[in-house]
Amino acid sequence: MNQTALPASIDETLALLEGDGYVADRSLATVLHLALRMKRPLFLEGEAGVGKTEIAKVLSRTLGRDLIRLQCYEGLDIASAVYEWNYAAQMVEIRVSEASGDKQHSELSKSIFEDRFLIKRPVLQALQPSPSGPPVFLIDELDRADEAFEAFLLEVLSDNQVTIPELGTIKAEEPPIVIITTNRTREIHDALKRRCLYHWVDYPDAERELEIVRSKVPGANERLSAEIVSFVQKLRAEEDLFKQPGVAETLDWATALSELDEIALDPDMASDTLGVLLKYQDDIERVRGSKVRQMVEDIRKDTPISSTTAMPNI
Repeated sequence: MNQTALPASIDETLALLEGDGYVADRSLATVLHLALRMKRPLFLEGEAGVGKTEIAKVLSRTLGRDLIRLQCYEGLDIASAVYEWNYAAQMVEIRVSEASGDKQHSELSKSIFEDRFLIKRPVLQALQPSPSGPPVFLIDELDRADEAFEAFLLEVLSDNQVTIPELGTIKAEEPPIVIITTNRTREIHDALKRRCLYHWVDYPDAERELEIVRSKVPGANERLSAEIVSFVQKLRAEEDLFKQPGVAETLDWATALSELDEIALDPDMASDTLGVLLKYQDDIERVRGSKVRQMVEDIRKDTPISSTTAMPNI
């Protein structure tokens, strides 16, 4: 993987993101540029599906760095996130040494805790040197992990190091590029936030969301793309849904309707495919049928279609 130099300005950071198809606003590019230059973790908060995780993936691809991902979940512990010892290999070493009698007990107790028996999990992997440069370390959905694990991360984020009792402190030669995401299902402690730069990733406005759809679903009809974006924007603004559709769902819906050869938003087809856009049955039932039809009619009143464009049967 060929390493690319870090962007030297906000404009270069914006261009870096856009070069990989990530349509970002200038405020996001600014805080990302600062995080890269200051070598500080970037804490990204926002609703699910707005593109937080994708930022780490884009950085990995565009900068030519390894991507190391720690997917958080309830019950995540040190053994799964940081390291554990290869107990089976250690037992074999003990049995062989005892059988051959070539090692004293004190020597054996040291040898079984050598680096060759250490299984490195994502946190420890992120602190290791790499030929392509410091990796992009994605700590994804931190709010799903327990507060105890969140507290453990303080040493990693402050000093780029972890302490292993049997080996001592392992410190990164260069700090990794750390991206932390949270969907705000619970509040993250201030002690962790203080160690990071912060940015709220919001739903995009209609213009930027349409630009994202054009970039990520280039095969979608222009009229279909515009009507899908207008529909989703209207849903977020006017409907009290349990879970608002994110950008990821907008892209999935545009892809699905394109696969069905739709050239405009047909109310019946929109109702039949709402499960691509909405993920809760109560939300689907709230919108399906007459509500979808009314929303499509309102969209077309607000943005009249040229008479030269073929109209679907509604």
